[in-house]
Amino acid sequence: MAAPRNRLHHRRLFLLCLFLGRLWETGASQIRYSIPEETETGYIVGNISKDLGLELRELAERGVRIVSRGRTQLFALNPRSGSLVTVGRIDREDLCAQSARCLVNFKVLVEDRVQLHGIEIEVTDINDNNPKFQVENLEVKINEIALPGTRYPLPEAVDPDVGLNSLQSYQLSPNNHFSLDVQTGDDGAVSPELVLERALDREEEAAHYLVLIATDGGEPRRSSTVHIRVTVLDTNDNAPVFAQPIYRVKVPENVPPGTRLLTVSASDPDEGTNGEVAYKFWKISEKQSPLFQLNENTGEISTTKSLDYEECAFYEMEIQAEDGGALKDRTKVLISVEDINDNRPEVTITSLFSPVREDAPQGTIIVLFNAHDRDSGKNGQVVCSIEEILPFQLEKSVEDYYRLLIVQNLDREKTSEYNITVTATDRGTPPQSTEIHITLHVVDINDNPPSFSQTSYSVYLPENNLRGTSIFSVTAHDPDSNENARVIYSLEEDTIQGAPLSSYVSINSDTGVLFALRSFDYEQFRDLQMQVRASDSGDPPLSSNVSLSIFVLDQNDNVPEILYPALPTDGSTGVELAPRSAEPGYLITKVVAVDRDSGQNAWLSYRLLKASEPGLFSVGLHTGEVRTARALLDRDAIKQSLVVGVQDHGQPPLSTTVTFTVAVADSIPDVLADLGNLDSPANPEDSDLTLYLVVAVAAVSCVFLAFVIVLLALRLRHWHMSRLLQASGSGLAGVPASQFVGVDGVRAFLQTYSHEVSLTADSRRSHMIFPQPNYADTLISQESCEKSEPLCVSDDSRFPVEDSPFVPVSSTFSLL
Repeated sequence: MAAPRNRLHHRRLFLLCLFLGRLWETGASQIRYSIPEETETGYIVGNISKDLGLELRELAERGVRIVSRGRTQLFALNPRSGSLVTVGRIDREDLCAQSARCLVNFKVLVEDRVQLHGIEIEVTDINDNNPKFQVENLEVKINEIALPGTRYPLPEAVDPDVGLNSLQSYQLSPNNHFSLDVQTGDDGAVSPELVLERALDREEEAAHYLVLIATDGGEPRRSSTVHIRVTVLDTNDNAPVFAQPIYRVKVPENVPPGTRLLTVSASDPDEGTNGEVAYKFWKISEKQSPLFQLNENTGEISTTKSLDYEECAFYEMEIQAEDGGALKDRTKVLISVEDINDNRPEVTITSLFSPVREDAPQGTIIVLFNAHDRDSGKNGQVVCSIEEILPFQLEKSVEDYYRLLIVQNLDREKTSEYNITVTATDRGTPPQSTEIHITLHVVDINDNPPSFSQTSYSVYLPENNLRGTSIFSVTAHDPDSNENARVIYSLEEDTIQGAPLSSYVSINSDTGVLFALRSFDYEQFRDLQMQVRASDSGDPPLSSNVSLSIFVLDQNDNVPEILYPALPTDGSTGVELAPRSAEPGYLITKVVAVDRDSGQNAWLSYRLLKASEPGLFSVGLHTGEVRTARALLDRDAIKQSLVVGVQDHGQPPLSTTVTFTVAVADSIPDVLADLGNLDSPANPEDSDLTLYLVVAVAAVSCVFLAFVIVLLALRLRHWHMSRLLQASGSGLAGVPASQFVGVDGVRAFLQTYSHEVSLTADSRRSHMIFPQPNYADTLISQESCEKSEPLCVSDDSRFPVEDSPFVPVSSTFSLL
């Protein structure tokens, strides 16, 4: 017995190997395998990596994976071995019922190439099912007058296996009255029939017990039995007859449960119980049986559950009519289910490439998805669409797969996220549709430089600011994101008055706040020009510049400076001369002052703060001119002391004062005599100086008198000039004072209307000059003076100024 068993075992292995691992390809994208059903989990179907021409490491790198639609996944990829393996129990009967071939189809996606490869696996049958009768016990009623050779149909066994593993033969248990005959129909169905071999005698034997065995052809063979009880009846000579051999009906799949589909009818001319017909299902599958109900009295067939075209589109069954005498007839009922558009399209996203860079080229695939409708015909034809305003285009790839492409340039700064709605609509009436929402994020690239809100900035900063003061803040905006939008501020290198710009101001690189590194002086410089750069942190970085002007605003930080009369450096007091015959409004002198500030901080006003004789003199508020306010009286002192204040208009105002003396006299000798009594010499050196001055004045006077005498001699012929000469020799009364001369330590200011003679204190270096006439001004033209010089001489003087101070003498002479 061992040898046959070994041969049988080897044969089984041979058959198993024949079915396992069969692989073939038709075309470049279709791969086929063959496996037996009921394999264990992890069973190797085939080497998918080899068949795809990929190395093991490329399976993960290229994103190779299985995509399928709707059905539970039965297979998986083993990344370590590159094999296609089973992940669950595979039952051919559940997958394909009794189809001759059972094929499982799915797709393998190579994601980086966006390639789909069709996989077709044929599941081969093994003998794992017994032939099965619908009933375990069967009663057959036979009239005792039945003639030998009469045939009685027996129930058929159903074996869900196919080929040799399906039902192959029937056997009847040995008996004396019956035999078994097997009929094969046009459709290949095998129907057992019970054949009466000998006439029955109810009185001899009222019942016969038989066993019907159904056997398949698999290895090992499987079988099942049904127990038949043959009951012998009295005579019934008419059998029921159906009105139609085949009943056909079409019904839409959406009929509600309980709907009547059709009524079968059989007639029996017998009377009594022999003519009463009862209906029942004779042949119906297990899956169909729960869906339909047959009224055994009326023959009405109705639904008990909802029908689904997608589950089954066609039902076939047999109805038996039996009268009371056990005579029977059968008919077929064919039910066709019509599809209606009751299923929405199903959309499954296979691959989503999100996020995507904003510089992704046109034609880049961002979504791959599958759209399928379980309905048939037009109801199952699906059309997909998206909004036309989006920068994407939908294209059909292969079969029912679609891909979404970029067709316009993306800009994250305009749109950083797209909510794409894909609408899948079938062509049914009315159409059904399904929407899926895809969110696509756009990744930023550094394609925008920082930008300032203005093309230039102007900052106004009061002078004398504190060091480290925040003076301004610039802000640049970069529409990019993250590091591409992080702005860094800096100042362009430059020099101001020979010093680097960085020694004047600095900028916070993160906030753009500008700080002063020193205190600014309006009188030193009034504005700073610079370039501020804003750079982002992208790779490569982008930048932009903006011009920034800092204007220093003046503050009242300078006291007015007296230019005239200038205070002597030897401790003496300046003296202005005024004749006693001066009328009201007579110009004594003019106080000239400047302020280094600007604007109203440099607007000066003059006021008489103090006078030894109130009401005698007045000072022009804006001109600084000192004039007599009334006529001089004999009682007025020869020495008048004045204090003039100069104040600017700043906030707070600053001021300074000047003090000088006005000497009142009718002639120069009187002036000199009076001035000699004003102050006693402080020391012997002052007395000697006074003596030298008196001698010098006397000498100059003699020279002048000689000149006058010569002039008079030349003019004697002109009698009409005698009065003019007499007036010239009468004295110096009425001559206005101008400039200054020092006598006995006192400085006097004299004004000339004709020639001026200037002498210095050092007679050895003194010289005589003849400048242009000066009629009213108390200073030489201010326009020719620099602000830094308290006194200056006009370029038109045409003589050098070697020593200071100088002494002009009006009309006659001046001595120093």
